[in-house]
Amino acid sequence: MARKIEIELTSQLNDSEWSWRAAGARQPKGTVAASLLPDSAAVGVVVKAEVESRMDGLEITAVFAPSAPVKKEKKVQTIELLGSSKPVTGVSWDLAKKSKGAPRGERRERDGGRGRPDDKGRPSRGDRPGGGSRPERPGGPRQERGRPQAPVLSTTYRNAFLATLGSQEIPIAEQLLRGGIPAVRSAIEEQNATARAASQPEASSDAIMVIAEKLLPQTSLAMWKDRASSALSAGKETRLRDLRAIASASRSVSLDDEARAMATTIQESLATRSTALVDEWVQRMTSALDEGRIVDALAASARPPEHSTRCPADVANKLTIAAGAAMTAQTDPSEWIAILIAVVASPVRRTVKPEGIPHDASAHGEAVKAAGSVPALAKLLGIRIPPPPPMKTAATASPSGRSRQRR
Repeated sequence: MARKIEIELTSQLNDSEWSWRAAGARQPKGTVAASLLPDSAAVGVVVKAEVESRMDGLEITAVFAPSAPVKKEKKVQTIELLGSSKPVTGVSWDLAKKSKGAPRGERRERDGGRGRPDDKGRPSRGDRPGGGSRPERPGGPRQERGRPQAPVLSTTYRNAFLATLGSQEIPIAEQLLRGGIPAVRSAIEEQNATARAASQPEASSDAIMVIAEKLLPQTSLAMWKDRASSALSAGKETRLRDLRAIASASRSVSLDDEARAMATTIQESLATRSTALVDEWVQRMTSALDEGRIVDALAASARPPEHSTRCPADVANKLTIAAGAAMTAQTDPSEWIAILIAVVASPVRRTVKPEGIPHDASAHGEAVKAAGSVPALAKLLGIRIPPPPPMKTAATASPSGRSRQRR
């Protein structure tokens, strides 16, 4: 089926052919016979053309009078998503039906800013003591006080990659950028279903998949470069887990020289930041030990910067000695229990040897319950060492104040 588009003449290839591209865009593009063009044809002239879709691209069948030259816009870093012509459904919602009577805003103005009494005669929130509008939260609106947003992901390398492709390859590469090979297969199925419904020939899935497999390594590399360049530009604003994910993803991509240099820089940044966090963690424990804050030191040891980080041997030895020396029969029972709880949560619980247990029912009961985690307590209690308790999921506090479990 023929359709009309505006094309821009880009160059004269020879006496019989001119090259063209879609006005104001890079794609589609092709050649047009000089015999179809008006006498005023020149580079940069925009004309309206009638085109038909062929297997090898678009074919111009007629050219109409030229329009005014199109002023070229400044190049921006965007991806032109061609894909299928099927409209994409966005966010939708249902508007609530209007209630009887005037809108809420009008009722409030009519009542002088006061709400109407409810059906039981009680004043509305605006009339109740302390029931007016909520005061402004400290620090401004909620969205301005939230966690800093992640840096905007760069599209530089994806745009550069798409610019090197032909008109037949761009839709396939765009699907690869959206969701890899599964996205290409899904798009083929959707397109062929539409073609069957319209009694039109289906696209060759095998031929398309060959192109997709060929483009996949370059597409993956362009996406990884965009992620890496965004992380490097953001610097310390990039979260460690994101930096670690990018470094890990580099091992599944065929890197070129530029990408290898970026991967090296990311690995160095990751190592530097991880080392700094470990040093800060160790300093926090040693400072607490030097100041005699045994519980704080043990609590810090239970919160390493990463799950795989191990407490240094010298610090672990100091924690073990300090905790054992602080847990004596003469220690205040409440303080002794606080130290025991911190010991059980720490990585040195199996090596701590308390010097004694206070003569207190509460301390004795806690010692019996903790004997599986702190084996030295069983000897003091004169009982067999029970098996260690099962691992528990770590509880974290949600923003609302309730505790939730993190698996």
